Parts: sequence; C-alpha cells; structure tokens
Amino acid sequence: MAVDRDQVLRSAAALLTRRPTATMDEVARAAGISRATLHRHFAGRDALVRALESLGVAECEAALDRARLDDGPAGDALRRLVREIEPAAGLLAFLYGENQLWEDGGDEPWARLDTRIATVFVRGQQGGEFRIDLSPVWLTEALYGLVASCAWATQAGRVAPKDFTHMVVELLLGGALRREEA
Repeated sequence: MAVDRDQVLRSAAALLTRRPTATMDEVARAAGISRATLHRHFAGRDALVRALESLGVAECEAALDRARLDDGPAGDALRRLVREIEPAAGLLAFLYGENQLWEDGGDEPWARLDTRIATVFVRGQQGGEFRIDLSPVWLTEALYGLVASCAWATQAGRVAPKDFTHMVVELLLGGALRREEA
C-alpha cells in the first residue's frame, strides 16, 4: 500500500501542534503507519520538521494570496489575512517554537512571507491607518506571535475557535491604530 506523504505530514502536524514533544513513534501511530515507514519518508525529527516547515510556508503563501492584501484599506486586508491563515495557525504555532528552523540562517521562505505581510503595515502607515512609531517588521512579528498564542489558547479550550480572527486582529490593531495627538 502506498503511503500518502501529504496525509502523513498533516497527521504529524495535527499531533505536534497539540503535543510538540511527541516522539517519532507517536507521530507514526498518529499517521497510521509504522515507525520504519515514517523513517523511509523522513530520516528523523529534523527532516520531519523541515517538511512541516515547507507545508506551513505553502499554506501561508496560499492564505496571503486568498487574502488579497492589496485590496481596500490595510486594516481590512489584515482581517482577511488572519481569517485565511487561521486553518494553519496550529501548525504555525508549532513551527514558531522550533528553534532549529532559525539556527542555520535558512529562513529565506519566512523572509519572503515577512516581506509580503510587512507591505500591508507599510501601506497602512502611509495611508494614515496605522501608527508610524512601530516598524512594519515589529508589527509582522507581533502578528505571528498573536496567531501562535491564539492557536495555543484555542487548542487548550481557553478561546473559542469562532473568536480567533476577532481576538488576533482587535488586539493587534488596538495597538497599531494611529491615534490623534493629545
């Protein structure tokens, strides 16, 4: 029987977003395959995490495309982005905590995503929607952090899934909105 690599990755992502320290044996069980089969596809945890990173980046790029970041006000574009990225939020939360992804300077795919997201913040700043004293780089990092935090809170049952977009966007924009001088 042929093993569906995408199904194995999605099973691994589902498990690791709930239990980031799960062993390769546990990942194999969750995917319904043997550990030997898992190792034929992924030589070890690092290879599995790298494959999950590729999946996460691809899902983020697709979410960015669907969010139509150039359309309408920047705040609306940000709301669409968070709504579109929500299905991948658990995987992104797992990847956000995987230090090995950032240790060897191999963050080019993330830099590409960062640039696309930061463009929304630049547009919002230039249009007077967002504060100019917070850099687009920082706002992008804050967005990642809020998405990861809300994913963890949702998985733990502390936040209702239906509130995900509202919670992330309102907290980020509440701190990013430009205020009139006192």
